[in-house]
Amino acid sequence: MNKQLKEKLALLPDQPGCYLMKDRQKTVIYVGKAKVLKNRVRSYFTGSHDAKTQRLVTEIEDFEYIVTSSNLEALILEMNLIKKYDPKYNVMLKDDKTYPFIKITHERHPRLIVTRNVKKDKGRYFGPYPNVQAARETKKLLDRLYPLRKCSKLPDRVCLYYHLGQCLAPCVEDISEETNRELVEDITRFLKGGYNEVKKELQAKMTEAAEKLEFERAKEFRDQLAHIESTMEKQKMTMNDLVDRDVFAYAYDKGWMCVQVFFIRQGKLIERDVSMFPMYQEDDEEFLTFIGQFYSKNNHFLPKEILVPDSVDQNMIEQLLDTNVHQPKKGPKKELLMLAHKNAKIALREKFSLIERDEERSIGAAERLGEALNIYTPHRIEAFDNSNIQGTNPVSAMIVFIDGKPNKKEYRKYKIKTVTGPDDYGSMREVVRRRYTRVLRENLPLPDLIIIDGGKGQINAARDVLENELGLDVPIAGLAKDDKHRTSNLLIGDPLEPVFLERNSQEFYLLQRIQDEVHRFAISFHRQIRGKSAFQSVLDDIPGIGEKRKKMLLKHFGSVKKMKEASPDDIKKAGVPAAAAQLLFEKLQK
Repeated sequence: MNKQLKEKLALLPDQPGCYLMKDRQKTVIYVGKAKVLKNRVRSYFTGSHDAKTQRLVTEIEDFEYIVTSSNLEALILEMNLIKKYDPKYNVMLKDDKTYPFIKITHERHPRLIVTRNVKKDKGRYFGPYPNVQAARETKKLLDRLYPLRKCSKLPDRVCLYYHLGQCLAPCVEDISEETNRELVEDITRFLKGGYNEVKKELQAKMTEAAEKLEFERAKEFRDQLAHIESTMEKQKMTMNDLVDRDVFAYAYDKGWMCVQVFFIRQGKLIERDVSMFPMYQEDDEEFLTFIGQFYSKNNHFLPKEILVPDSVDQNMIEQLLDTNVHQPKKGPKKELLMLAHKNAKIALREKFSLIERDEERSIGAAERLGEALNIYTPHRIEAFDNSNIQGTNPVSAMIVFIDGKPNKKEYRKYKIKTVTGPDDYGSMREVVRRRYTRVLRENLPLPDLIIIDGGKGQINAARDVLENELGLDVPIAGLAKDDKHRTSNLLIGDPLEPVFLERNSQEFYLLQRIQDEVHRFAISFHRQIRGKSAFQSVLDDIPGIGEKRKKMLLKHFGSVKKMKEASPDDIKKAGVPAAAAQLLFEKLQK
């Protein structure tokens, strides 16, 4: 622990608040809350911890804190700070899944649609449906029962839905507001749990039609009843009050927490949500953080009632979410809580082995790689590779691995602009200069390790740009390949020296994944550029042949090879003027 940290720890207040842990690049890596800041923050730097907490502590170079007047204020502030900084160790809060709703649009002629975006547009929303297939099947059923308009824009003629009896055709018919209002009310009643009444009405109509010997009409009612049965009766009824509620329960072990959420809609258990994440606070506080983020960040529908375990602060959740929160002691609600808790324990146990294996392959491999190279743990690795054929269409690519896993959102492609001919050293200079000039200009995070897919020449070229031009001190390593194009040696230092890694170690496999991925990314980009230019380079700069005629020629001949075998007359027959056909013929022969 550095001297500055010790001094700041001694000054911590014994009040509630939030704390922000920072790494050596001043990036916020974890946000937490505490009832007593002094006790909580100091606890990270005293005593023994499990591996994941120790990993967090080894990265902490500084921290800051914000005092609040209550625990609830600390919880709300923590949620806002996590949204702002998106710290990497608050992993359980990064799930951005959204669930679909069934919506009746607010239009003169309303439509029934499935959407994931809830807006204040006076439309009526029903859901959410964690199972998107259930939402689509329910909409399909409602389309059969209630003939609302289907088209987003009214056409000038009736469509197939009209002939199927699933649309009143407002495009050609004068449909009254009263008719539309009745349809909307019927759909609303159905989606609010009134489909049993709809079934009774359909059964009565089917019986009446059969008595009148209108068997075709009776068959239609029978089919509609069958669709309701198959769509709405698949799930077991869990409650009889038809109240929308979410049931939360959690289990924790070995520093990990699993939260199970049961979605009860109209008395039915329609789906569940499973979240698993590492714990850095007490279990009840981790759960409070989770439940706040669950509804705020992920835009989940907030039901009328939430069931939570006895171990958490009911009043705080009620104040935070402004909804009814219950901690049942017995009965069917208690049974639901126990079932959710049982599922959480099972999921946690089943996934431990997978989590440990993934940690071994990713962050564990990165830690041991840092030890082998005698550098800080390379949480962020950026790798570069060049690609060209005889110096034509030279390109470079950069990939990013964070904690041993690829982060494809940060991959970058570069067309080489200042180098002519096959000059790998010059290409590497240009791309490294462009990348880290921008990093400095835009204050982007610097990598902990740069990997060059190449030998000593490329590594020294990159180091020269970083150190002598940009004044950066970032470790650079090179990956060399053997004669079978497999990862062979890792080079680092000045002068460059090989670093021995066991070939069956996870750190060696991590390097292989990085090298294979950057090579794949660079090659695919080069093929993309080459594919665009191969056809254009033959037809460019020929008077009389523009974009339309290029496409026409390719469509007519099928390939440049067949075009090369054609005579000037054959090219003319494709719709090209004689002079342009002759010029193209001569160019192709060269």
